[in-house]
Amino acid sequence: MRDAYHEELDSIADDLVGMARTVGSAMGRATASILDADLSLAERVIEADQDVDEKQHDLEARAIALLARQQPVATDLRTVVTSLRISADLERSGDLAKHVAKLARLRYPQQAVPSDLHATVLEMGQLAQRLMAKTAEVLATKDVRLALQLEQDDDAMDSLHRTLFQHLMDDKWEHGIETAVDVTLLGRYYERFADHAVSAARRVVFLVTGEHPGDFSAEGGVGGA
Repeated sequence: MRDAYHEELDSIADDLVGMARTVGSAMGRATASILDADLSLAERVIEADQDVDEKQHDLEARAIALLARQQPVATDLRTVVTSLRISADLERSGDLAKHVAKLARLRYPQQAVPSDLHATVLEMGQLAQRLMAKTAEVLATKDVRLALQLEQDDDAMDSLHRTLFQHLMDDKWEHGIETAVDVTLLGRYYERFADHAVSAARRVVFLVTGEHPGDFSAEGGVGGA
């Protein structure tokens, strides 16, 4: 019975890794769809989000069943509860990729992103993918140091987000109000996606150490040691 219990815990952990990789890929494809005005690709991203939602619901049901049947304590309890929270972060990340794709669909056949912002948006999309790829690695390896590094990497996304706003506030902006709204939303989607990647990684830190990430740093380790 205990072997089956721990096999289920391992299965939930594996599914979280898979979800992270799936939503990271989704954001990459969503970015391509909005930069290339690719309606077919946007539709595929939107449709595929249903699979992420179903995976999250299945994982949630299994985790709750474990809580009810096994009544875990200590580390096992922390594992189940943290897994529930991570799955919610990943499901919301998938929603944000879907929002990017929906914006591409809304503006088709026009491009939602002005040509002078293509490079910035592309960089945001690529960074979002890299952040989620690191989160997937953290989930697979339980590497606390790598998890803490994600917060530093997220600073780059914040910087790119500010760059978008600088363009919007520039007196030379000539793309109109509708495009300004689109770009504002798009920047928010990428920024929130990065936040959820960091949040999932932070939860792994707590899972492994029992301490909150603010209690130590990536350089110093737990307790600054």
